[in-house]
Amino acid sequence: MDKKVKLYALSTCIYCQNTKALLDSHQIEYDCTDVDLLDPTEKAEVMRTIRKICPTISFPTIIIGEIIIQGYRPEEIRKALDL
Repeated sequence: MDKKVKLYALSTCIYCQNTKALLDSHQIEYDCTDVDLLDPTEKAEVMRTIRKICPTISFPTIIIGEIIIQGYRPEEIRKALDL
C-alpha cells in the first residue's frame, strides 16, 4: 500500500482506538497525532490544520491519500486502503 495515512485522534476516544486497531490489524503504517496530548500551542495549530481539511471537526479524522474520513467508518477505511 503506497497511500500515506494520517490519523488525528484523541487518546481516550474509543472510536479513535478502534481506528488504530483496524489499521494495526492490517499492518498499515500511519502517522498518528493524539491531539489531546499536545501542549496548548501545538494543539491550537493542529486544530487549525484539521479545520482547514474539514470544518466540522470530529475524531478520528483520517486522511488516506486524498480521501478524508471523519469518524470510525471501517468500511470506508478499508475501501480507501483497497483492503
